[in-house]
Order: sequence, then C-alpha cells, then structure tokens
Amino acid sequence: MRAVVCSAVGVLPGVREVPDPECPADGVLVAVAATGVCRSDWHAWRGHDPVQLPIIPGHEFAGVIAAVGAGVTGWRVGDRVTTPFVLGCGRCEFCVAGDAQVCPHQEQPGFTLPGSFAQLVAVPRAAANLVRLPDAVTFVAAASLGCRFATAFRAIVTHGEVRAGQWVVVHGCGGVGLSAVMIAKALGANVVAVDVTADALAAADRLGADEIIHSTETDDVATEIVRRTDGGAHVGVDAVGNPASAAASVASLRRRGRHVQVGLLFGADAFPAFPMDRVIAQELAILGSHGMPAVDYPAMLDMLASGALQPEQLVTRRVGLDDAPAALAGMDSYAGSGMTIIEP
Repeated sequence: MRAVVCSAVGVLPGVREVPDPECPADGVLVAVAATGVCRSDWHAWRGHDPVQLPIIPGHEFAGVIAAVGAGVTGWRVGDRVTTPFVLGCGRCEFCVAGDAQVCPHQEQPGFTLPGSFAQLVAVPRAAANLVRLPDAVTFVAAASLGCRFATAFRAIVTHGEVRAGQWVVVHGCGGVGLSAVMIAKALGANVVAVDVTADALAAADRLGADEIIHSTETDDVATEIVRRTDGGAHVGVDAVGNPASAAASVASLRRRGRHVQVGLLFGADAFPAFPMDRVIAQELAILGSHGMPAVDYPAMLDMLASGALQPEQLVTRRVGLDDAPAALAGMDSYAGSGMTIIEP
C-alpha cells in the first residue's frame, strides 16, 4: 500500500510503498476513506511528543472494513466504521467503567501503532473500539470526529456540563476550538471566541460565536472576557495549548466556573501558572480532556445524523496522500483555520 512515513524528527515525511498491515486476530483492517491532519500529528513529527520512528502518522480516520480477524464477531467486511484515537484494552477497570480514553494499556494509531496516513490501517481490540457509522454520516465528517471534534464534544458536554444560556469561552479557534464553538452553540450556550488571527475568528463568527476577541488587540484578555460575559465564563476551554491562554481561561471564570484543558502543553509549557488562591476561594474546577471513548460516540453521532452538528463545515481543505507531508509541515504556522482532510 501507499503511506506517508515519518523517518526523522522535523524531516519532511515521504510517501512510500510499504507492506500492507497484517490483520490483528482481535481486530480489523480498515480501508481508509478519509483521515484528518491534526496538530497532535505535528507535535509528534516535531519531536514534542516523542514516538518511535519511523512511523506512519494519522489517528483521525474513517473507512470500510477490508478484513476481519479470526477472533472478531459482530463485524464484517464492508462495514462503515471509525474509532477513537485512544484504543482501550477493553478489560481494565477504566475501560469497564466506560473511560477507555484513560486506559493505562491504550494504543494509539500514529503514535504507538502505524497510523492512518495510508490506504490501510490495522485496528486491534475491535470489540472495545470500533464505532459503526450511520449511513447519514459521511467519511469526511467521521474523520473529523476522531480527535479534535470528539475531544471538544467531551470537553463541552461531559467536563464542561454546558447548559443553554451559559457563557462558554473558547481560547484558540483551530480544529478543536471551532468544534467547541459549534457544539456549545448547538447546546444553546453563549460563546466567546478568542484567537490571534482574523481568519480563525471569522470562522468562529460564521459558526455563531456571540462575541469575538482578537487577543493581540486586547490589553487584558481575561478582563475583557469578564466584561463581555457580565461576570465571567461558566466554562473556559483552552483549545490551543498555551500557558497564556490557559491562564487567561482560569482568570476569566466566574465563581464555580470550569476550565477544561484540551490543547497539549509540552516541556516547560506543561507547568502553567494558575491563580490557585482564586481556584480555592471561588471553587473553580480545572479539568483535562483526552479524547472520548467509543461507548460515548452514539450521542454525538445522533446529533450529526440529525443535523444539529455539521462537522463538515469545519473542513477547509481536502488533499490526496501525496500532499499530506506538506499539509503536516504547514502546521509550523498557526495561520488559517479549520481542518485538513486526506483522502488516500
């Protein structure tokens, strides 16, 4: 098969002919119809999140089952599927409780396993991780769910507990942030979008954001958020992974507000300074959001099938496999907004 291969940190990946993956006995092979280019892939390629090289990147994908392992039941060749980016073991206490996204024995395509920037991808642990796609959900829409949209959904719905009429502030309007804007608006919340680029803010505005803040044109983002929300956010989401945006999110919460950290922080940035005196006095909550387990996908897919959520609106570019390396390298810049989808 043809696949993108990362051979060295920071070296432009190449498209190569590589052996087809073997079908796991407890899993399936998926013929990849669409796969997203995510900033997490970029972090791994740049060495921020070390992975063993060489590797095929890619962890947001959807397609059709091409082969079924001998130990798999309930699935057959031709089924339309997707998976979370975290593949839980299905047996530990966390998986049994429905929290496979924090499974200590997890595997991740593109990080611990060969990924989906390829014509075929092997998915082990099918019973715990395969998600059946409704006919109404396209492969492109499903590929946009795997990491960014699903993570945003869990951040807003499960961790944020967002309700109609509440104020939700989204810091960073890339793929995750725009997903969070769309989901929060679908739930009836008021949304403030914060970003450093006009394009990203324009995209948030098109998705219905009620307030727009260009952070480089504002002396104090947190103070401005408190003013525009009449007392602060009920929920703040750092969707970019920056100490300044994370701190601004916490500082702009109203009493008993919830900060959800979605954007990845590495190195020295992994230890942002939060006003813990305020966290204690105002009973603020600081929560992490790391994907979403397969068992929680049906509620999200129902909203897609009904039209309440339309993740295709977030897809701004579709490319073939040959253009995937350049698309990954293009994330060196934060320019632009939305998602890039590879159609192998």
